[in-house]
Amino acid sequence: MTRGIVNIFLLLLITASTVVGQTDKKSSLFLELKQQDSLFFERSFNQCDIAYLESRMTRDLKFYHDQSGFQDRTKFFENIKQYICAPTNKKPIRKVEANSLEVFPLYNNGKLYGAIQMGVHHFYIREQGKDDVHTSTAKFTHVWLMEDGIWKLSEVLSYDHREPTGH
Repeated sequence: MTRGIVNIFLLLLITASTVVGQTDKKSSLFLELKQQDSLFFERSFNQCDIAYLESRMTRDLKFYHDQSGFQDRTKFFENIKQYICAPTNKKPIRKVEANSLEVFPLYNNGKLYGAIQMGVHHFYIREQGKDDVHTSTAKFTHVWLMEDGIWKLSEVLSYDHREPTGH
């Protein structure tokens, strides 16, 4: 029995020593993905630069949303065009809560190939000549993959959507 406990302890010790935790918020990877998140959502979601959005997502994008279900790349773009970027006076806007961001690197044989980014984002409706109206807050988890030197969004989890609470 003691040998079994020792083996389990050694396995846990080896596993714990090889686990990579959250990237330091001052690291180049964290800062690069923080900027990537900002640029990605400003251009694609807030400004509706569809060509940019298409160039920054993997071909096999998977998008999981707690209110509108699963979307593959085709369905995702249909919904973006219909609900986010439709010509209307009321434009949905996304803003990240900067201090909520966390980044976890993904390695394959010691080589960085991607990262997991987590945080909280807020959604607003923008109308010309009016203040933005806060509509909801949610959590997100993104899997970014490096493809030919460009960070591309591969998997998205958008969940725990809630009404605004005085943010």
